[in-house]
Amino acid sequence: MKILGISGLEYAAPFKRTHWPGLSERDYRMCQGFDAAAALVVDGVVVAAAAEERFDRRKHSAAFPVQAARYCLKEAGFEPEELDEVVHAFDYQPYERAYAVDPVAARRYREVYAREVFAGQVHRHLPAVPPDRVGHVGHHLAHAASASFTSGWDECLVVVLDGMGEVHGASVYHARDGRLTALHHASAYDSIGLLYSLVTLHLGFDFNSDEYKIMGLAPYGDSRRFRAFFDDAVRLRPDGSLRIPLLRMNKTRDERENFLQSRRYLAERLIPARPPESDITDDHRDVAAALQDCLDRTLQAFCGHFGRRTGLRRLALAGGVALNCTANGQLLRSGLFDEVYVQPAAGDDGAALGAALYRASVGGPIPNRRSPVPFFGPSYGAADIEPCLHEFRDRIAIARFEDFQDLCQATAACVAEGQVVGWYQGRMEFGPRALGHRSIIADPGHPEMRDRINAMVKMREAFRPFAPAVSIEEAHYWFDVPPLAELPYMIMTVNVREQFRGALPAITHVNGSARLQTVSAESNPSFHALLRAVGKATGREMVLNTSFNIKGQPIVNTPREAMDTFLGTGIDALVLGTLLVRRKPPTEGA
Repeated sequence: MKILGISGLEYAAPFKRTHWPGLSERDYRMCQGFDAAAALVVDGVVVAAAAEERFDRRKHSAAFPVQAARYCLKEAGFEPEELDEVVHAFDYQPYERAYAVDPVAARRYREVYAREVFAGQVHRHLPAVPPDRVGHVGHHLAHAASASFTSGWDECLVVVLDGMGEVHGASVYHARDGRLTALHHASAYDSIGLLYSLVTLHLGFDFNSDEYKIMGLAPYGDSRRFRAFFDDAVRLRPDGSLRIPLLRMNKTRDERENFLQSRRYLAERLIPARPPESDITDDHRDVAAALQDCLDRTLQAFCGHFGRRTGLRRLALAGGVALNCTANGQLLRSGLFDEVYVQPAAGDDGAALGAALYRASVGGPIPNRRSPVPFFGPSYGAADIEPCLHEFRDRIAIARFEDFQDLCQATAACVAEGQVVGWYQGRMEFGPRALGHRSIIADPGHPEMRDRINAMVKMREAFRPFAPAVSIEEAHYWFDVPPLAELPYMIMTVNVREQFRGALPAITHVNGSARLQTVSAESNPSFHALLRAVGKATGREMVLNTSFNIKGQPIVNTPREAMDTFLGTGIDALVLGTLLVRRKPPTEGA
């Protein structure tokens, strides 16, 4: 079975712009359907997956992922007519009647959500696919499948938490022997993900985009100051369900669309809304801390309830909330579960993968193996790199290496000298994290490195931390994890061992935590080889690892994008495959 999963709702934002004109760009982010992606599953095995943003270069792109889909087909050597199914990670048809009560809602259903809309998009972009091969999977079911069928477990508890699917903000499933049984659904009106996003907006950041910035800001604040507000805002009932009254305050169509009453309540009862470009004060830091603490406690209470109810000690997570590394780390350390797995592309791009996996499972048993490091995107060879080198030949100096170990040693020397290096290898990552194929790396021991990369390369807020990538063999020495602990997806925070926090200033957050990525020779061989070389040069098999992009742009995909970013920022050197690229001194390039 060859199944192509698709996520995204291309017409959702344009519909809102038409029917709610004059809003701010930030208000138009309060919409479904961003992070469009395509994923190809063949006989239950993931062959290729990519987000459309990496091709159209629009961050969080909602466009129908035609370029991502074409890449997936090319990677597998298939033509569109060979696909058995093209399946969408949304299915609004069960809720059609709910949209009939209001003319605008009814029109939104017809123009944005209806199955016929997706079928029309498939026909337009992949016309060789017969109409009877186009299908749909409910959004939370797709998320659940993405986690359960890549967990490697025959049985586990699956929890999906996001802003909202079609109508739900949380769902719980019992995964067993290749089947998913729904145990609980929470309304979007009680969505912890929506609450987190609304407070993100209130603090001057972007809804449905910048929630991770709140996670980075929170350790600078005092969670106790506003704890009472969030204790009242989020209530866990005895049956495990959540109740969030401030999300239920919106009664009219306009209020529901833009959460007007909820936002007014935050301004009156919490703190005034922060204009986006204004200074961040203690008020904002303390609210961020209290919000993050609320999420941490809610996730533990919610998951813990269903863990106790089912007796299951393995937990698989997906949905946008599962990208919150701090909450994931707290949950792992809580002892509520023996093992916690977070699907590495937990956001809506990963729903495309889940939709395809779910449909594959309906056709019969499929392999359930732990997800590898998700290098499911495109790779580019010499034929793609050489024209780029020729175009910029007057500005760059190139060192070519026949032996990869020699390249790693040369790169490690750059790192040891305090240089910032763009590291571009193999197939691109699927999901939001750069895991060693599209990375910017540096020495975590340089005190000024965090500020330098934030200011000169990433061009982002100074409070945001960077993550360490460390060989799996050394991780337990530097971080509070067991020997050979596997945390390959950079999706959980752990504590830096106290005696090393001063020696690792560039990756140690203000609270002593770090968003750890462990790297093994089996799952990530090129990056592991680099870390081994860095260890010989610096005494630590570790680098600061951040995504190869600048603020407002997606992670680089092509060699040309890597070169443009290298030359347009303060990055000192660029590794492209087996090449080490530097800028020519001004006199040579003149």
